[in-house]
Amino acid sequence: MGAFYAESSHPLDAGEAARAFERLLASPAQGCTFLAEEGERSMGYVVLTWRYAMEHGGLSAYVDDLFVRPEFRRRGVASTLLDAVMSECATRACRALHVEVGESNEPARRLYERYGLLPAADGRILLGTVLHDE
Repeated sequence: MGAFYAESSHPLDAGEAARAFERLLASPAQGCTFLAEEGERSMGYVVLTWRYAMEHGGLSAYVDDLFVRPEFRRRGVASTLLDAVMSECATRACRALHVEVGESNEPARRLYERYGLLPAADGRILLGTVLHDE
């Protein structure tokens, strides 16, 4: 996760990231992770979460993070991870799958498009804020 965030120039609190993974792994009802490995070496990972969506009348899955180490790119690792995501979505009868991707990240956009993940065609944009425990 540190390499992913560093590559994207996003700050990362390693302690908070570890706690977030621990919470997710302890609560399979909220999501799961898949790790791609070659021997003892991590090649990449994907985090999948879900929520109930009224719009779809069922579970909506969300690719929260997908990262492949640069030395393992263009070898099918991301596709293998997305295959696992699609399988998990089918197992859980998810009705939709979403992902955020940078507008300029053409390789990621092409990958996601092969899986049917396209920009919203109805003019919607994602809005959000961070809520803090006080």
